[in-house]
Amino acid sequence: MNKRKEGAGLDESSILTDARKIIAPQIQIEDRSRRSFLLRGLTLGGVAMLSGCNLTDSESVETALSSMSRFNDRVQGWLFNPNALAPTYPESMITRPFPFNAFYDIDEVPVVEEADYRLEVTGLVADKRSWRLEELRAMTQTEQITRHICVEGWSAIGRWGGVRFSDFLKRVGADTDAKYVGFKCADDYYTSIDMATALHAQTLLTLTYDGAVLPRQYGFPMKLRMPTKLGYKNPKHIQAIFVSNTYSGGYWEDQGYNWFGGS
Repeated sequence: MNKRKEGAGLDESSILTDARKIIAPQIQIEDRSRRSFLLRGLTLGGVAMLSGCNLTDSESVETALSSMSRFNDRVQGWLFNPNALAPTYPESMITRPFPFNAFYDIDEVPVVEEADYRLEVTGLVADKRSWRLEELRAMTQTEQITRHICVEGWSAIGRWGGVRFSDFLKRVGADTDAKYVGFKCADDYYTSIDMATALHAQTLLTLTYDGAVLPRQYGFPMKLRMPTKLGYKNPKHIQAIFVSNTYSGGYWEDQGYNWFGGS
């Protein structure tokens, strides 16, 4: 979100920009022109009404936007259909090269040694042992060619392969009635997702890209691939997975991004 200076008065443009980013995913209108019109028509009074907060200073604005964001998460959760599949594409439509994207430059991508790698599994699971890559590769593998949608406004189509996450959760005896699944990564990234998305048929623990071992720049040794969510919800270089009923946020979510992050 944009930062507002303390004591500088309310920056209407900044507030409305942040509010539009928050509520855009929950406006279910196929006509893009109507959707755009409604978002442009949002006013400070509308933000106050939607959040139930009086906008008097920077602190109250942040409280209002946080309230709207939490409401948006709930709405997206209600609207999410765990049986609806994201579109898939032919191999001819794969974006080549697939873009690199992270909160650091490509020369800062972490190096993870395969021989030393262990996936830590904790929380509400029956089997808390760690996993080697060879064990994950021995599980039933599946592939998908799906579109990655970035919150920055671009998208790209890629071919991802790996273990269906629902199969892995079943294998470790995860409590699928739990609310959250969290991830910690080798690049200090972290995020968490809802259990319904974790169990979605297209949610993969990705081990390959375009038929080859997952490249370092795309998340080696393992990336979570969810075509039903925006790109920032798809963590790379995963080192730990935990199942919990406690909300744990995420790297970007703790800086103001929507937590649900549906695409």
